[in-house]
Amino acid sequence: MLPENIGKFFWEYKGIEIDEKENWFFVIERLLEYGDIESIRWMLTNYDQKQLTEVVKTSRKISKKTASIWQNYYDLPKEEIRCMNTLCQKTDMTFLAN
Repeated sequence: MLPENIGKFFWEYKGIEIDEKENWFFVIERLLEYGDIESIRWMLTNYDQKQLTEVVKTSRKISKKTASIWQNYYDLPKEEIRCMNTLCQKTDMTFLAN
């Protein structure tokens, strides 16, 4: 179960417990994109670098801006980050992209 102060980032699951171990990818993905400093600290304490970098590399739900921040934080090659090399769900005005 997520701490109460982290639960606010999972607005559509209000009243439903989210298992942070079982749903680690989803939790990390959401906190990377929407989390505040307190939730990011919690995330860095509760998940290992392998899990965090896997989400950064493979998520289709984080923005390029978010991916870029964590790419720099973990010194990851841009080519390994899916969101940086394809259209992401969070891209502005995707209907204008070719």
